Amino acid sequence: MVIDELKKLYFLYTGSQATDVTELPSSGSNRRYFRLIGTKSLIGVSGTSKEENRAFIYIAGHFREKGLPVPEVYCHTNDYSYYLQEDLGNTLLFGAIEKGRKSHVFDEDESRLLHKTIALLPAIQVVGAKGLDFSYCYPQAEFNQRSILWDLNYFKYCFLKATGLDFQEDRLEDDFQKMCTVLLSDSSNTFLYRDFQSRNVMIKDGEPWFIDFQGGRRGPVYYDVASFLWQAKANFTDDLRTELIAEYMKALSQYIPVNEVKFIDRLRHFVLFRTLQVLGAYGFRGYFEKKPHFMQSVPYAIENLRQLLHEDYPEYPYLCSVLRDLTNLKQFSDDRQMRMLEVRIVSFAYKKGIPNDPTGNGGGFVFDCRAINNPGKYERYNHFTGLDEPVILYLEEDGEITRFLENVYTMVDNAVKRYLDREFTNLMVCFGCTGGQHRSVYSAQHLAEHLHEKFGVKIHLTHREQNIEQIFEVVP
Repeated sequence: MVIDELKKLYFLYTGSQATDVTELPSSGSNRRYFRLIGTKSLIGVSGTSKEENRAFIYIAGHFREKGLPVPEVYCHTNDYSYYLQEDLGNTLLFGAIEKGRKSHVFDEDESRLLHKTIALLPAIQVVGAKGLDFSYCYPQAEFNQRSILWDLNYFKYCFLKATGLDFQEDRLEDDFQKMCTVLLSDSSNTFLYRDFQSRNVMIKDGEPWFIDFQGGRRGPVYYDVASFLWQAKANFTDDLRTELIAEYMKALSQYIPVNEVKFIDRLRHFVLFRTLQVLGAYGFRGYFEKKPHFMQSVPYAIENLRQLLHEDYPEYPYLCSVLRDLTNLKQFSDDRQMRMLEVRIVSFAYKKGIPNDPTGNGGGFVFDCRAINNPGKYERYNHFTGLDEPVILYLEEDGEITRFLENVYTMVDNAVKRYLDREFTNLMVCFGCTGGQHRSVYSAQHLAEHLHEKFGVKIHLTHREQNIEQIFEVVP
């Protein structure tokens, strides 16, 4: 039904049939996106909220008139259920900075994209607001007390209560009211994007383009900066955030006066508010809608919250007390420890040298497998490794390698437990044998599977002489 309607719209707009229709990955919303290919490639959108669709179509048209980098909407059905928009390609900023997000080290190209993006934000907020009819915005025309309390209660009911943490609701509500007063103390006729983050920025020909602004409304500029720089999985360092805030203020000052000290002070309140709003969304999508993607993001948001609470918010004493209790809940502290530790396991041949520790910590355990009966003595095993069934059966036949690994497990398990307790981040375990093909490969593979199953920590497994790498991600 959806595809048929989009095909019909495609034909009405282009005068030709769409020869190929592919559904694209969706995010947290109920909108569905399709790439329709025929005489030209277009993106077809189906949304269950006609009011939200109408808001996007109107705002996109207004932004285009202002020369802002947003997709053009070509046509829509009379009831706004379906529309066709410009195809910007497949590259999200979130994907373009993936290496930096994972390593916490953003290279020159990634940093340049981030600087370009944050420098364009004031144009969306200030230029985009000029002449904009905010009555089209959905579900609210402006950032006001009602919308703030919606988000704070979203956090309270969809996340905080779901954790089972005990708290005094009336005292929490008192601090929510105080936060409303602080957040609304500045008024401005600017556009608040609301969900400005790297998943809602696309990269086309090396330049940022902005999407998914249908939830925007009139509101203060701080919110979007907080949303972008404290996105749960962005993993921006403090130094990079400082750089990008300076870049943003420089760009904003081209449109309106900026008091840098006041800006930084106001921003921190919006960072806290946005973090609570995000946790509410993760709670609803994860706890109630059972969408695992959102539950996997919770630890990152909790870590952001921990970092924020290093600096006091005297305006909200009870709220901060509750939030500290929240971050110390066992389910979040245990998960944090698991996510901090990465165990590197390597199989190797002694004749090629013991592997170096790339973390600079000087290595860890090195186990010598050469005392174990060697299948490499027999020609029939020459083309197999410790991952192959013939070698596995040979090694396990006399139980020698099993007893060897039982002792290894005892030693390494104890180390992993202590590393988790002490919040260490790296442990290395190496297994060596004569050729790095049979006994060491078997042992490294089995230890990796054992630790991942028992502790759920991240494992980086390398069979060096086989040029094989395998990542075991953290178990949520």
